[in-house]
Formats: sequence, structure tokens, C-alpha cells
Amino acid sequence: MNKQTPERLIRSKMTKRLFLRYFLSLAAFTGGFSALSLFIIWAGHNLFTWYPEDAVYWFLKRVEDYSALLYLLALLGGWIIITFMSFSRIVRYLDELVHAAERLAEPDSSPIVLSDTLKELQDELNQVRERAAAQARIAKEAEQRKNDLIVYLAHDLKTPLTSVIGYLTLLCDEPQISEELRAKYLGIALGKAERLEDLINEFFDITRFNLTSITLEPEQIHLSRMLEQLASEFFPILGEKGLTWNLDIAPDVYVFCDSDKLERVLDNLIRNAVNYSYPDSPIRLSLTPVREYVKICVENRGRTIPPEKLGRLFDQFFRLDSSRSSSTGGAGLGLAIAKELVERFGGSIRAESAEETIRFTVLLPLSLRKPCPRRADS
Repeated sequence: MNKQTPERLIRSKMTKRLFLRYFLSLAAFTGGFSALSLFIIWAGHNLFTWYPEDAVYWFLKRVEDYSALLYLLALLGGWIIITFMSFSRIVRYLDELVHAAERLAEPDSSPIVLSDTLKELQDELNQVRERAAAQARIAKEAEQRKNDLIVYLAHDLKTPLTSVIGYLTLLCDEPQISEELRAKYLGIALGKAERLEDLINEFFDITRFNLTSITLEPEQIHLSRMLEQLASEFFPILGEKGLTWNLDIAPDVYVFCDSDKLERVLDNLIRNAVNYSYPDSPIRLSLTPVREYVKICVENRGRTIPPEKLGRLFDQFFRLDSSRSSSTGGAGLGLAIAKELVERFGGSIRAESAEETIRFTVLLPLSLRKPCPRRADS
């Protein structure tokens, strides 16, 4: 049997209340009118003596002769009046509800106020209005993020593309250029083209992660070895900024997970640490088994993230660096994708920042079949 929703229960209770009031009014009128009629008949026969020569005798005699018919007519008239008043009240309530429904779409923030009888519906409508307003705000923010993405897309794609075109134009216009300078220009153009490819791949991720479901292909992973290998792959990038590794990776830790997607999560977290680290500072990467799950921490030294921005780090298209330099960072999708994937693994991720330290903590279950605690602080 299907359970009624709270909204349907409210409407059902109000309908029952209105019909109960209507029938009680009819019953009260019928009982009261009948009692009054019996009292008048008794008083007319026992408290007074009427004679044919009395002025009202003829009238009272006719009333007595047709008492049953007059009683039914009076009763019917009373019922009609009560029914008209009851349905007039219902129509008035409907008018209030129609007006309240029209106000649901209005931007006015003042609460909807209805009659006391409709108090429960009033509360329900105000809740619906609040939910609609919240959804409208979310939709507006999403639309704004999409608009920002278009601007960012134009900026981030134009910068490396302009460089590629510029250096290739130089090579075409200067056929006698030295081999050393030619190789230098080709290297710069290639680097910018690779940067352009990375950006385009990130923008394609918007569609892939928003419009399609993520299919996991779990397997047994030597997580300790994966982290060590990732760390070694980042040595050249760290060297460009004078960064160093501070590794604390527990040996022989295995998890049952999707290796490609987990590697993407870790890659995004490490790249974020590299992009927002102070030059000549260490990046700490640790792996610790904790009961039936593992904890991975990526910590770097950088500008403290304000609390209002810390809560938005995992939002799509959010960039901590408002300058939007195209040389570092991407479309603001890396951390959003990381969070999406970690939660698909049954894990959790959180960010902390204080005293010029930024730390990302990931909890992963040893098996996809056993979700982790929702907080990554154990």
C-alpha cells in the first residue's frame, strides 16, 4: 500500500475538517430547530388558551393543521442557508489559495498569509515558495557559472592559440632562421599546443561528467606503488618551481577500486598543490591505513584560503585564482571531478587551510562494497 505524502495528508485533513464542520452545522440546526418547534407546540397547548374569537386563532389553527409541512419547509430553508454559507466559505478559501498560488511565482519575499483554517496549507505553500526560491537561486548560479565558463573558455583558449599562431608565423616569415632558434620556436609552439589540448580535454569533461553516468571498473590496486609512481612523474614539474616531495607512504597498501579514475583524483590533487604552492617549499604526500579504509593527504605551503572560498573549492568552474592565468590551473573542474569520483568510490574528501597550509584529505574504503565515514578526519 502506498503511503500518503505529508502534503496529501494535510489536504485530506483539511477536507475532512470542512465537511465535518458542515455536517455538524446541519445537525446542530436540525436538533435546535426541532427542539424549538416542540417547545412552541407544547407552550401553545399548555401555557395558553385560545378561543375562536381571538384574532390569531385562525392563523394558529392553520399552522397546526399544516405543522408537518411548515416544519419540513423551515428545515429545508435552514439547510439551504447553511449549505450556501458553507460553500461560500469554501469558495472564499479557494480564492485565497488561487491568490496564494499566483504569489508563488512572484519575487516578493513576504510570507503568504491565509485564514486560520488554512494554516497548515499556508505553511506548506510557504515551504514550497522557499524551495522554489532556493532552486531558482541554484539555477541562476549554475547559469552564471556557465556564462563565466564561456568567458574563461575564450580567454584560456585564445592565449595559447595566439602563441602557437605567432611562433608558426615567425617560422614561415623567416625561412633563413637558425636551426637553434627554429627548434626553440617549435618547442614553444608545441608546448602551447599541448596546453591547448589539455584545456580542451578539461572542457569536454564538463559534458562527460554532467550528462553521463560514471561507470566504475574496480580492480585490486597496489595503492602504495601508485602513489610512489605518481610522485616520481611529478619530479620535473616540481623542479620548475623549486618544490620538493615529503613522502610518507605506508608500504604494501592495497585497495579495490577503479585505477584510472583513482589516478585522476590523485593527479588533480597533486596538480592543485603544485599550482598553489609557494616556490621552494615542500609538498607532503602521505598514505595511512585506518581500520577498513585508507587516508591519503596532500599538503602544501601556500596562501591561506579564506573560509568563504574553502567551501566552494569543489564547485564546478570555481577558480581560487581570480586572475585566471592560463599558464597554471584549468577550467576549475579538477577538484569538482575529484569529489565526484571519490564519492562514487564510497569515500569522502575535504579541504582545510590555516596558517599558510593547504591540506586535502581523502578517505577511501578498502573495498567499493564498504562505504567510508562521510568525514575525512579520522
